[in-house]
Amino acid sequence: MKSLEDYLIKENYLTKNDLEKIKEIQVKTDKRLDEVLIDEGFITETKMAEILAITAGVPSVNLNKLYISPDVIRLVPEYLARKHLALPIKKDGNTLFLALSDPFNIFAIDDIKLATNYNIQVVIASKKEIQKAIDIYYKLHADSTVYSIREDNHEVVDDALEVAEKAPIIKLVNTIIQQAVKKNASDIHIEPMEKNVRIRYRLDGELVQIMLINKALHQPIITRIKIMSGLDITKKRFSQDGSFKLTVDNHIVDIRVSTIPTINGEKAVLRLLNRDRFLLSLEQLGFNENQTNSIYKMLGYPHGMILVCGPTGSGKTTTLYSMLNYINKPNKNIITLEDPIEFALPGINQVQINPQIGLSFANGLRAILRQDPNIIMVGEIRDQETANIAIRAALTGHLVFSTLHTNSASGAIVRLLDMGVESYLLASCLVGIIAQRLVRKICPQCKEKHLASESERTFIGTKSKDLKLYNGRGCNYCNQTGYSGRTVIGEIVYIHPAHRKLISRRAPLQQIDKVSRKLGYRNIKQNGIELVKKGITTVEEIMALLY
Repeated sequence: MKSLEDYLIKENYLTKNDLEKIKEIQVKTDKRLDEVLIDEGFITETKMAEILAITAGVPSVNLNKLYISPDVIRLVPEYLARKHLALPIKKDGNTLFLALSDPFNIFAIDDIKLATNYNIQVVIASKKEIQKAIDIYYKLHADSTVYSIREDNHEVVDDALEVAEKAPIIKLVNTIIQQAVKKNASDIHIEPMEKNVRIRYRLDGELVQIMLINKALHQPIITRIKIMSGLDITKKRFSQDGSFKLTVDNHIVDIRVSTIPTINGEKAVLRLLNRDRFLLSLEQLGFNENQTNSIYKMLGYPHGMILVCGPTGSGKTTTLYSMLNYINKPNKNIITLEDPIEFALPGINQVQINPQIGLSFANGLRAILRQDPNIIMVGEIRDQETANIAIRAALTGHLVFSTLHTNSASGAIVRLLDMGVESYLLASCLVGIIAQRLVRKICPQCKEKHLASESERTFIGTKSKDLKLYNGRGCNYCNQTGYSGRTVIGEIVYIHPAHRKLISRRAPLQQIDKVSRKLGYRNIKQNGIELVKKGITTVEEIMALLY
């Protein structure tokens, strides 16, 4: 291998002064030396390919004089060929000959080696020739390429992967996402197994296996998802997070991506946020009329703190966004601190938390207070510092929204006190608490009555043996689960003076709950039982939720 610079000077392609000027341009443009030489007109692209072949000790080829077999073209997906400007030209046993304009492009070599399971032998061709050949061959041979996938343990050919000018792997990834959106899935799990790749959707809170596909497609799928979400395709041993947008049936879907290395390869989880289904009115959230009125009453306050509580996946963010959207007016300055930002709200200033650069909830909240806000949303209160700043903001004329991972409304009060928040400050600023869960609804297509069992009657608190309840028999519409869709069960407490006295005294959780019940507020179990009686959900769902 010879030095390119030495060779160019020795063969009188450049003088030393020319080389210095070229290097200055190279630093400014961040391009390779050979690219700058071609751009500046010192050497033609064809000649540079020949010189690179000599200096790198790699053979060069003239793609215009080659015919490449469709079987060879099919080995490398089109998106990968275009991404790296790489063209497979022939195979010899377990070796694939790959045309590159840059023989030292190790990222291209590694990615294509992983995607094809072939050893790579590099040959050199000019950029123009490779680009032209990619356009010709992939258009010519794409129609004959179909991937075989396994669905429900039977090998079938997926007719949806009809290939035109786009690579089949792109169509496969798009099909997986489109089907998930149509099924109202909240997440897609792409999981490498020992011999295949499992695709699962989270439907109504439950994971359902959709298909098994060939293990050879795993790396191309992950790489395609990384490209779409702006992740580094060269990093396979580290977890990464990203996002992208996709339009499905004229609806924009925001997709949050997380990858993590496992023993069998990288696993990816895609969180689907359909804008049309994500941003709901307060009436559409699923709370009953009294609860919705309590929320409206809370939102009428000019300042104070409103908390939304529940475990991960309980719909807290949807409720927060619906409340923010309701009070979003041109005369209000609304700023949010989120980790991550799950949905872009028009007219609202949203800030992404980034601890790596020192932008924590506490630091971000301090900065926000200097931005003249009317309303502040803190994605989550995780520590005493954030809690104290949020409470002082609520006491100084700001309406503050936030979340806590607690199981009940009274639990949120106790959690904040345990964090070290002064009881008298919390009693003064707290406006209301929304504690919520999500439960599956009985499928309307296979819904049927049954006589309540003894355990169901005991849970509901009745001795009537004539009590009739509903369940889902299971049908194709609900994937044989008996459930379709989810609704919210909430415990909404609008803070009363009686509550404030107990909070100031740091009263135990049981006393706070007792006052709430006396004031007519029902807990999550009581509201769940009401949904069971109305035939919306089942006792099993409520019991699984609470116990």
